[in-house]
Amino acid sequence: MDTISLILMIIGALNWGLVGLLQFDAVAFLCGGTASIIARIIYTIVGLAGIWGIVMLCKGGRHKDS
Repeated sequence: MDTISLILMIIGALNWGLVGLLQFDAVAFLCGGTASIIARIIYTIVGLAGIWGIVMLCKGGRHKDS
């Protein structure tokens, strides 16, 4: 789960980088616009991955005692 979330966060960050630098939204381009249901699903999944990233960050250095 952590690896999948990290991959999705990287994809989201790259997409935002494209938006910021080139005003090009790759997700919208590939899915037929920002309002398409597929694009909205992708945005939602990437957003959930970001929330999971916050959870991973907060757990950071805490390990279970064996």
